Amino acid sequence: MLNRESLKRLSISGIVILVFTLGLREINQTGASYANFPDRVIAENEKSVSISIPTGATGAEIAALLKAAGVVASAESFFRAAVANPKAGSIAPGTHSLSLKISGNTALDQLLDPKRITDLIKIVEGAWNSEVFAQMVATKNWSTNPAQSAKQVVLPKGITALEGVLFPAQYSFAEGTSQVEALQGMVNRFNEAISTLDFVDPAGKLNTQQLVTLASLVQAEGDTKDFANISRVIRNRLAIGMQLQLDSTVHYLKNTRGEIYLSNKSTKLKSPYNTYQNYGLPPAPIGNPGLAALRAAISPAEGDWLFFITVAPGDTRFTKSFSEFNSWKSLYQKNRKAGAFE
Repeated sequence: MLNRESLKRLSISGIVILVFTLGLREINQTGASYANFPDRVIAENEKSVSISIPTGATGAEIAALLKAAGVVASAESFFRAAVANPKAGSIAPGTHSLSLKISGNTALDQLLDPKRITDLIKIVEGAWNSEVFAQMVATKNWSTNPAQSAKQVVLPKGITALEGVLFPAQYSFAEGTSQVEALQGMVNRFNEAISTLDFVDPAGKLNTQQLVTLASLVQAEGDTKDFANISRVIRNRLAIGMQLQLDSTVHYLKNTRGEIYLSNKSTKLKSPYNTYQNYGLPPAPIGNPGLAALRAAISPAEGDWLFFITVAPGDTRFTKSFSEFNSWKSLYQKNRKAGAFE
């Protein structure tokens, strides 16, 4: 029998798992046994069953769901597997696709496999809210555009726009989770992320909303290794009242993803997001920045650069000289026409 005093409660990633600290010696001495399907190779064409793990489900509730669905032979088999694996506490709420008649160890492995979460929402760094909303609509949980629900989300202190604060991560939600609750969970992850940073402008010139906007520009404009340098270029231009002239802001307003080339006509579009026509930062973020970009927004590199350009994949160069920038621009155009960016 299970020793009820040996239960410990572990809460990770929004889901509570009861980890049963079973004593192997006690089980051996008492001769207690439990049913368990043997470990085996799972064939690709095997039938699977959908198991919905509610937010806040306990280990006992999860085990009962698995046993009732024919996934495991007994609750104990899952408990024993969970005790032996410290990752058990990170089982995510949501709908999981599991094989039938498998061991407790295999069931735990499948519950921990994000590929088996059927309605997983993946927010990549720099994703637009419109792209996140499209993923949500594509799941079975929501059939309408979340734009209306977004208006009910409680934004972090100092933030006025939802764009920029749906933190990039993988999310899964239990059946019955509302759009507002799902979006709020993403915003809460943003709050958790910036709580690990001293997220204030070291120069004392930008507020929280402007810092997130700056981070979104950094995220959109380059590779992680260049984030701090890009942050410095943007700050240097802002300091002297120079237009930012960032292609990423125009691609955002045109809703064009993955484009390298920007036509001269596009730079003349009338929009507050067009940094070729306006001065200062855009009115709001142009995507959802990740932790590295948020950090770069408050920790720019030291430098006097006013220009940067990626002349080839992985080769971004920084300079204060307009003539040097132009020479690099010619190299970029040559490489682009040669297919270097395809």
